[in-house]
Amino acid sequence: MSGVEALIIYKQYIELIYYTEMILMKYPKRERFALVTNIKNTTYEGMKYIILAYKEIKKEYKYSYFNKLDVDLKMLKVLIRLSYKQKYITSRNYTSWSKKIANIGNLLGGWMKNVQNNKKSISE
Repeated sequence: MSGVEALIIYKQYIELIYYTEMILMKYPKRERFALVTNIKNTTYEGMKYIILAYKEIKKEYKYSYFNKLDVDLKMLKVLIRLSYKQKYITSRNYTSWSKKIANIGNLLGGWMKNVQNNKKSISE
């Protein structure tokens, strides 16, 4: 397995998507076209940014995608917190979902440092 599928962040993000889809089935029908749609769109946009960052050669564009992914992760946290406050999910769901997002955020930080360190070693 090579390419973007080999990235740990990609695998973890796929798991986040599966978990998100499973949890969103619990939401009431009246939220299907509002909160559920926002969560799904934000989640899928994040995956798009992972793929674009992987494919991008120029570091400045790569960092642009990293920043967009970071914004999406923060937005997901807000939407999940709102879901919890509205009692659409349990505290266990909230904790698990938040941990998955935090883990992806940590992986993103590591990826950014790796890209930055490679830049330094090339220029030395």
